Order: sequence, then structure tokens, then C-alpha cells
Amino acid sequence: MAAGHDENVVWHAHAVTRAERERQHGHQGVVLWFTGLSGSGKSTVAGALEQALHQSGVSTYLLDGDNVRHGLCRDLGFSDDDRKENIRRVGEVAKLMVDAGLVVLSAFISPHRAERQMVRDMLGEGRFIEIFVDTPLEICEARDPKGLYKKARAGELRNFTGIDAVYEAPVEPEIHLNGEQLVTKLLVQVLDLLRERDIIKP
Repeated sequence: MAAGHDENVVWHAHAVTRAERERQHGHQGVVLWFTGLSGSGKSTVAGALEQALHQSGVSTYLLDGDNVRHGLCRDLGFSDDDRKENIRRVGEVAKLMVDAGLVVLSAFISPHRAERQMVRDMLGEGRFIEIFVDTPLEICEARDPKGLYKKARAGELRNFTGIDAVYEAPVEPEIHLNGEQLVTKLLVQVLDLLRERDIIKP
């Protein structure tokens, strides 16, 4: 039997509910899931959005792909199975944070639709907002902020998304951002959607 599913492990319901925590924060708990190629700008947009939300009194937390692999997922590589487990773990953490009433910003390449759908299903209706930072491969490669594309092209880095590993673009994301636009313009688009959905106040 898989770990965590033993019959002796029972879910414990707490006295303080998510609704009560959300009332205390003054907003809903939700995950804003930024996906896109390496160098697309998803971490940059997510960081700018977190700053804007924090300044307006919204309780946030930013989960970033590289940071998570320093701790929670440090034992995982970049095979398809490891990528899936990486996203599963992040989804479980994000779910706990949403239960705490936070607006969680998650910036991960998350190349497979099935894994992104897994997290959406995990969180439930209205709690997962997929944000596709759509930037052409040639632009991402020209930016190459971490020098990873150069290593991948030289054969020094294997299973790199967009080069020798597939990226499955979202079919119907809640927000489709043009990653070639200025961050300020992209920020406005995301904030507008959050206000339309009553996640944050006008």
C-alpha cells in the first residue's frame, strides 16, 4: 500500500474552517498557476503580481520552480516521472496554502497538460487559475537568462523543455498572456481577471 494511504492514517478536521480564514484575510484562497517555457517571463510576471497584491493588502505566497527544487523536491530529476511528482508535491503544498486562505502564485514550466489538470482537480472548482505566458521559443532562447538553452543546444543538458522535451501548451487557460509584451501590461490583465472574479476587491 502506498505511503500516506494506510488505514491507520485518518484525516483530521480542524475547528477553524477555510471560509473563516478567508474572512480574516478579506479574500478567497486561490492558486494562480503560471506556465510557459523557460525564459517566457512567468516568474517575472508572478513576482510583479505578488508585489502588487501584497501592496494592496492581499495575503500571498509565491512558489517558484527553482526554489522548490532546493528543498521540497531536491531529490527529483527531470524525467517525465520526476516532473510529474514535482508538480504533484507542489499541488499538495498549494492546496494547503489555499486552505489557509492565501493567494498562491505558482511559477512552473509544468510542461504536461495532464499534470496541470491533476492540480486543478486537486484544488476544486474555481480555485485554480491557469495563466499561460505564451512566448515564442526563439524569444525565450534569445533571452536565456540562466544559460540553459545554450547548454541544451550543446548537449550538456538533457530533457530540456522546448529542445528535446515536449511542452504541451494550455488549450483553454483562464488567462493567455503575450510574453513579448511589457510586464506592466501583463500585470493589468491578470489583476482585471482577479477583480472580475471577486478574488480581490476593485
